[in-house]
Amino acid sequence: MEKIQYEVGDMVFAAEDILNDGGMPGIDEEEGLIAAAGTRGVVVHFGVAEMDETQEIYLVQFENGPDGNLGNPVGCLPEELTQEEAISA
Repeated sequence: MEKIQYEVGDMVFAAEDILNDGGMPGIDEEEGLIAAAGTRGVVVHFGVAEMDETQEIYLVQFENGPDGNLGNPVGCLPEELTQEEAISA
C-alpha cells in the first residue's frame, strides 16, 4: 500500500449517504442509512480489502445524534469520504 489518503485521527465527512450493505448489525434494514452525506467522522483505522489488496478501506466513527457522540466504526471506501465540509445553502 503506497498511498494513504487518510491517517488515523483525520476528520472526514461522508461524501455521500453511507448505507448498510448488510454487514452492519443493528441498522434498520429497511432504511439502511448509517451516515447521511455531510456527517462528520474520524478515521480510527485503515487497511486494505482482503480480496483486493489495492483497495483501501477506512474505519470511520461518524457522529450520531445532536450530542456528537461517535457511533460504531464503519468500513468506508476512499470515494465515500471527503475532508471538505458541506456548506449549507
